[in-house]
Amino acid sequence: MANSERLQKVIAQSGITSRRKAEQLILEGKVKVNDRVVTEMGTKVNRDDKIEVNGVQLEKELLVYYMLYKPRGVISSLSDEKGRKVVTDLLGEVPERIFPVGRLDYDTSGILLLTNDGEFANLLMHPKYGVDKVYVAKIKGIPNKIELAQLKKGVKSDKDNLKAVGYTVLSVDKQKNTMILEITLREGKNRHVRRMMEQLGYPVMKLMREKYGTLTLQGLQPGNYRPLTPHEIKQMRNMAATIVKE
Repeated sequence: MANSERLQKVIAQSGITSRRKAEQLILEGKVKVNDRVVTEMGTKVNRDDKIEVNGVQLEKELLVYYMLYKPRGVISSLSDEKGRKVVTDLLGEVPERIFPVGRLDYDTSGILLLTNDGEFANLLMHPKYGVDKVYVAKIKGIPNKIELAQLKKGVKSDKDNLKAVGYTVLSVDKQKNTMILEITLREGKNRHVRRMMEQLGYPVMKLMREKYGTLTLQGLQPGNYRPLTPHEIKQMRNMAATIVKE
């Protein structure tokens, strides 16, 4: 944390809630700083200040940011009732209590970010906007141009209208009746790519997220992870903040 930060930002960074909810809690008188109730928005706090939310003291932890090359067959969660491997099992040497930013489903590989900075996570997962995410999908069947164009127009699935920002055909194998597509999303609904392609009648056989904003998998093997550089963190923050303002 810098010398002083806005109270709602510090609460959001702790990961317990979003900044908007933190502001609401402050207004409702549910936040204390150094044992005094604070209801004034924009109050600044320091690292040494004691902050309580609903009677629970915030634990001060160094903010950390990691990129994992998630392999297939791993759950994007902190625990699994079926005992399957979860992403934090792959970052066992990280002492901080980190959590995934969004998720990749069990059979999808690629970039997954993990952090203990709740505000950073909320910014990247903003419900209406998001940072571009690029996927490579191997699909069964060979859709034509009209069908592919539907990806940008939107595909109805349940109550969702699933859209892609853009797509590129990387290769076609007529003998095996398969196509490899690069698909760019800005929103990230549950099983977005898989559901979108299933609705068009071309099920996904294999799926990988190869780019997230400015981040790529370069230098990583499945199951490997590395910390983000300060420059990368700043780039991702700026990109998300710009999109939210648009």
